[in-house]
Amino acid sequence: MSRVPLERALSKLGLASRTEARKLIESGKVKVHGKLQTNPLFPVTPETAAISIEGLAQAKQNQVLVAFHKPKGVITTKSDEKNRKTVFECLPTPLRAIKGLHTVGRLDLATTGLLLLTNDTRLSAWLTDPKNEIPRTYHVSVRGKVSSDTLVRMQKGVTSEVGHLSALQAQLRKSSEKESHLILTLDEGKNREIRRLCEALGHEVTALKRLSYGTLELGDLKPGDTREISAQELESAFPGHPRSSTLRAPTPK
Repeated sequence: MSRVPLERALSKLGLASRTEARKLIESGKVKVHGKLQTNPLFPVTPETAAISIEGLAQAKQNQVLVAFHKPKGVITTKSDEKNRKTVFECLPTPLRAIKGLHTVGRLDLATTGLLLLTNDTRLSAWLTDPKNEIPRTYHVSVRGKVSSDTLVRMQKGVTSEVGHLSALQAQLRKSSEKESHLILTLDEGKNREIRRLCEALGHEVTALKRLSYGTLELGDLKPGDTREISAQELESAFPGHPRSSTLRAPTPK
């Protein structure tokens, strides 16, 4: 675990953009371990810091973990200067009303599939921490025919401007001279990692869909739909997660 500026921690935890975080901190709306912090550069460890916004601590009995099928063309931030639709606008009203609800990591504008949301900052930080090596599996469509040699290179990895990029597993489902379909599994979430990896090996990604996060699967969840994860599912999927909160029982449909 490493210490980062408070403004970056809020962004990393999905609570606000860097610009929004700086404004919240400087306006006296952020506390760390119960103490008001107005310095955006105040160092914190996101995975362990107890951060509250506007002085409202998150109630343990109200913790939720939600699976959402992100459609194409929506973004994962809470607001957008370009007025693009956000995932929060897609959520049903009861979920929108939950204070502190944020995405666990991000999927880019064109990527679809499983996105997790929670209001438990410790849980989201743990789920996105690279040291925990939680696998994420994707269906990937690329231009051109992917060779067996390319699959090997994907797993060995390539060096890029954002560091070493590689797939934990790479499987070819279908291939032609025009297009190939792959199943790629990663255990880290670098920015645009799959797109950068494929492009470095000569294949442009044309479609990207996340199928699973750990052992939580997208299943038959339709685009735009949500499903609350039970405490039992959470324990089964991520047995080492921080037990700082208790998930509420999923709302009956």
